[in-house]
Amino acid sequence: MTGTTAVRVTAPGSPAATARLLAEAAQAVDAPDLVLAVSRNGVRTVHTGGSAEPGPVPRELIAYELGSASKPYAGLLLARLVAQGRVRYEDRAADLLAPGFPVHPAVRRITLRHLLTHTSGLPGLPADFYPQAVPRWSTDPYGGYPADRVVRAFLRARPRHRPGTRWRYSNFAVSVLGHTLAAATGTPWEVLLHQQVLAPLGLAATRVRPGPEGADAVGHGRDGTPVPALDTGGFTAAGAVRATPLDLLTFLEAHLDGPEPTDPALAGALAEVRRPVLRRGLRHAHTHTLTWFHHPSPYGPVLFHAGATLGQQAFLGLRPDTGLVVAATATRRVHRADTFVATAYGLLAETP
Repeated sequence: MTGTTAVRVTAPGSPAATARLLAEAAQAVDAPDLVLAVSRNGVRTVHTGGSAEPGPVPRELIAYELGSASKPYAGLLLARLVAQGRVRYEDRAADLLAPGFPVHPAVRRITLRHLLTHTSGLPGLPADFYPQAVPRWSTDPYGGYPADRVVRAFLRARPRHRPGTRWRYSNFAVSVLGHTLAAATGTPWEVLLHQQVLAPLGLAATRVRPGPEGADAVGHGRDGTPVPALDTGGFTAAGAVRATPLDLLTFLEAHLDGPEPTDPALAGALAEVRRPVLRRGLRHAHTHTLTWFHHPSPYGPVLFHAGATLGQQAFLGLRPDTGLVVAATATRRVHRADTFVATAYGLLAETP
């Protein structure tokens, strides 16, 4: 069962053409539940589909697990705290998290900026994460590794590279950032995120824990078997956000040029996270902002982030020069031949 709805059909352009584009794109993705949502200068078009029968709550109104696509929320939170003067990008994480605790010299040099931009020298996950995770890799790999264990792993870490010299994607590092900001502000991460990001942007259907029965999408394995809701354990900042597709559009639209938020710190943070800050890879071809992957396209730069959990996938992207944003969600575990991310990226980067 599929459906496409156009919301606020008041701007120039053809919402009908966008609806057809989304319907065609949806045919390339195999998932029990699928949502492809586009906003062009505030005109929204949402396509819902999938192989499963729709439930009592429309797909665009249920919350999906974002996995690593949660990181732009963590980045915006840090940027807002910096704009408020509560922390600095160059603050050393260990000094905020455990003042006076003896750590390796490389750990002592890791800053908040290093943690967020994957340049801390930390591995993707702590070394002692895997023994407890492997036996339950398909059901609950993170739930048995709580916050205090993440912090202890950081304080005893031995980074392989000097902070600031290498880019290595790290859920560990962004999770440490979350615990560090909580310690620096004396506020639990979940509360801090709500106060500084979710509430100011009006994201009432976004949270970091499962909601009441029927409020959340159910993930599926590659064979279509339902999987449990994700428990991120101590890795909340790196992957715990859940949001409805409509809230995802609101989050992305806030990053575009338009009426500035009344809070100057929030306006400054939204501008800051769009600014490229580093290059990596062969010939430094890959560009990144504080929180987003940053690629060129025929229609201007695109900023995006994808994420995957045990049984769900998400894609968030924006093209600031043309006012286009794309949010996509699917309820099937990623696999080698998966087309979900390529399809969503194509809507963002290749759509006129």
